[in-house]
Amino acid sequence: MTHLPASGSTLALTPGQVTLWSDVGANTEPRRLPPSKITRRPVLATDTALARAGAGDYDAWLDHVWSAAGCVRPIRLIGEVVTVDRRTGEIIGGIPTAAMPDGVIYKACGNRRAAACPSCSQTYRRDAFHLIRAGLVGGKGVPAAVTSHPAVFATFTAPGFGLVHTRHVPRHTCADRRRCACRPAPCHARRDRAVCPHGRAVVCFARHERGDARLGQPLCADCYDHAAHVVWNNHAGELWRRTKQAIERRLNQLARQRGLPPVRVAHGKVAEFQARGAVHFHALLRLDGHLRADPEALRPPPPGLTVTDLADAVEYAAAVTAFHTAPHPAQPSGWRIAWGAQVDVRTITMSGASASDVMVAAYLAKYATKSTEVTGHLSRRLTAATVAHHADPTGTHAQRLIAAAWRLGSHPAFESLRRWAHMLGFGGHFLTKARRYSLTFAALRAARVHYRRAQTPGPEYAADRLGRQSDLDDMAVVVLGRLSYAGTGWHTLGDALLANTAADQARQRRQAGLEDLAHQAATPSDLQAA
Repeated sequence: MTHLPASGSTLALTPGQVTLWSDVGANTEPRRLPPSKITRRPVLATDTALARAGAGDYDAWLDHVWSAAGCVRPIRLIGEVVTVDRRTGEIIGGIPTAAMPDGVIYKACGNRRAAACPSCSQTYRRDAFHLIRAGLVGGKGVPAAVTSHPAVFATFTAPGFGLVHTRHVPRHTCADRRRCACRPAPCHARRDRAVCPHGRAVVCFARHERGDARLGQPLCADCYDHAAHVVWNNHAGELWRRTKQAIERRLNQLARQRGLPPVRVAHGKVAEFQARGAVHFHALLRLDGHLRADPEALRPPPPGLTVTDLADAVEYAAAVTAFHTAPHPAQPSGWRIAWGAQVDVRTITMSGASASDVMVAAYLAKYATKSTEVTGHLSRRLTAATVAHHADPTGTHAQRLIAAAWRLGSHPAFESLRRWAHMLGFGGHFLTKARRYSLTFAALRAARVHYRRAQTPGPEYAADRLGRQSDLDDMAVVVLGRLSYAGTGWHTLGDALLANTAADQARQRRQAGLEDLAHQAATPSDLQAA
């Protein structure tokens, strides 16, 4: 068996470009020229793509890689796949990966970030949509009765750490905010044309458009409190935990005053980076009843508590929740961690009158696939050997934030700042939920695997090529993998081109089918018959 290199590639994600460093989208095509001969000239994948497509085992190879075909950087695994008797534990047989195409098994990377892998992030986004929406309308194991539970959609923002360029639209006249072309107000218009202690004017009369590179950048980088910024990001998760507790305490106080049984709040939450690099949270909060004798039961709240009470409790908790961090030599009294003044709370309805269930679920799922790329920074975890490439105390805004996180992280009480310096201090999950809010990602993935294995193969496949199992729970044998990591990326750039093209065509066919079904559902039956 030929051992494949485990290192990253020097090939770019898209054909026609050469990059001389390992990065997102790298593949493992071996060098054909000595390092001294490598130049920045166009590189074509035609030779390897044609060689692969013209080989006699192309169909078998495409079948083999199909589960990871759309992935930018699939994981390659080597070892053996064995069949085990479920009753006795006896190994009945096995297939080494050396006998498979390329001698490896390709597994999709599963990265949630759209900037890292568009295909895997799309799967994650769709799972997130169903997970969030099931907590509002039921289904997938969640009782449909949750539609009657009061629910709000709240946005919690970070406080200010210094003046930054912003885009504010005082009055929207557009129908779709995603394509908003409304005229923004001047960024920071001041008549006195004040200057900061560093001699820079803290005024900006520009009406910034979407995508303006200045958005989120400080008016004076030396005045901006980068240390407080990264510390706040680092403690935002704890601030949310305390806020959630304050919301439930407030609601239970109201319940006791009104002679009602206790309640609890279930949530689904997404963290989003603003252009300035500060994290803010979008949270869906649902009011549930709580029976201490049966804490696992999902019960409706008592009629005496309304969605208005829930919204008031959220606004109250956001205003009063705050704490101080541990002392640091740079801040002996610790940093105060609290929410910013901008807290938006909207009622969720099933009719779309305020914020509909579909809109909220799609919104949260969309931002669950994003990260620090909005700030212009995208890197993996930093080490002492690599931090100098991304941190600069006198550099760009993102470089100063990373430098502040690395410097403050030298203190034992703040060492997590170094671990999460590449995330500008934030170390929490981007999508979290209460345990009783909805189902889990694991349940969605298991259902998808069960469906794919149990579905009837199409006419283009022979029955002996794809064996299906109607019910996986009734299987007499199980298939286990004794696999180890062999590397990341496609074997050649031509393989990546062919696999991604085939996967894209399949997605387009699926999208066309969904659009056709939607058209049929919207067309009256008498017109369909005609």
